[in-house]
Amino acid sequence: MATEIHKKLYTEIPSVSVFLESEEGKKLVSEFGAGMTKLSLRDYLDGLRKFIADGKIKKVPPVQEIAGIIKTDLMRYTRLEGRKAVNAAGILLHTGLGRAPYCTEFLDTFPVFGGYSILQTNPETGARCLREKRIEKMLIELTGCEAATVVNNNAAATMLILNTVAEGREAIVSRGQLIEIGGSYRLPDVMERSNAILREVGATNRTHVRDYEAVINENTGAIIHVHTSNYRVRGFSGTPDIRELCELRKKYPEITVVDDLGSGALVSLAEFGLPNEPLVKDSIAAGADIICFSGDKLICGPQAGIICGKKEFIAKIRKNPYARMFRVDKAVIAGLELALIHFINGSYRDSLPFYVMLSKPVKELAKLAAELAKSLEKLNGFDVSCEDEFSYVGSGSIPDEGVPAKAVKVTPKDGKPEQLAKRLRTNVPAIFCRVKDNSLLFDMRTLMPEDFALLKTHLPEILKEFSAG
Repeated sequence: MATEIHKKLYTEIPSVSVFLESEEGKKLVSEFGAGMTKLSLRDYLDGLRKFIADGKIKKVPPVQEIAGIIKTDLMRYTRLEGRKAVNAAGILLHTGLGRAPYCTEFLDTFPVFGGYSILQTNPETGARCLREKRIEKMLIELTGCEAATVVNNNAAATMLILNTVAEGREAIVSRGQLIEIGGSYRLPDVMERSNAILREVGATNRTHVRDYEAVINENTGAIIHVHTSNYRVRGFSGTPDIRELCELRKKYPEITVVDDLGSGALVSLAEFGLPNEPLVKDSIAAGADIICFSGDKLICGPQAGIICGKKEFIAKIRKNPYARMFRVDKAVIAGLELALIHFINGSYRDSLPFYVMLSKPVKELAKLAAELAKSLEKLNGFDVSCEDEFSYVGSGSIPDEGVPAKAVKVTPKDGKPEQLAKRLRTNVPAIFCRVKDNSLLFDMRTLMPEDFALLKTHLPEILKEFSAG
């Protein structure tokens, strides 16, 4: 019986040619182009056939409904507004939403990238030069390092470093620092690909300097210290810090000490009411040979892996063939330069969106929350209130500490918050919030300046639609 139902539903699916010849199909072709419309339509129809096979639908949508779904998908592909997301989730560096928002100067430079730029040429001599030359100078100023380079992310940086200083040799790491982060990235896997030999020491919760020293031998290439930025081990725990490992290295000068900082902070986060992340300059001062960290987290630039340290090691890293494979393009270079300029000038609190959002007083957030709640108070089917909440850094940084914030709490009386959250995510622009205790929380701290107006416009409309439905 189920097979006969399936066959009937399959016959009701419109063919690509029939859809494209319909009035709705012609409008989509006119607006988005025939090729993209076909691509999106085929993708949707493949999904529809799978739903039928799995018994998840009992009726094929009419052409008009299919056209609406396809149009939203095409907007995601081809229109800026289709890619826009309103972040009311309370996660400032939201990995799924692109991590750190860019400073306005970076956005203003995009017209230059459409043509030629002085990426890797010295204007005075016309000769080729380092593309990260200006970044290197700023990092030397900010951290006290001797030299610096950039690759496409911090995982690549870690692999490149280990391949350069410990290929075929042992790299010692505490068992408590064998991290796994999002996307199934595991440090042991990266070490294996780098051709370094993993030498684990200590226990999950405690490692001592003597554990490192006990395994040092003639084939030891490096000691790697990894900041466990995305989790905390509490209670009876401890591991040597980078200073202690650098002190140990004085007895074994042939060993390279690497500090993988993960997020990598250039300024103290204590001024924003957060626990401090390890500062890059402190690692340099401690004597680490090579330090690596991300460019798109606390640095607020585009995705990149920043490597800094002693000149002799950076020179070796630049000569490694992997360095070219992991090289960054002109947009990344420009974005990092512009972010670092704000740290050099001390203007990061006012110009880098992440730090601007961290700096907002709770009183200011409370006003926004009250204004949004007032626009929703007359809607039927929902309880609306302003709540004290916490915003979190995200992207594996400071996992269990938040900063005080204000949020608008929307509780559907029908008890279906997940369905409403999905409707918000599939909106144009997409709206992301937090689902907690059968309610939706809209955090005011993580909204970009223009996003409050978008949220205030779209949220009442969606809630009305959802209530009516």
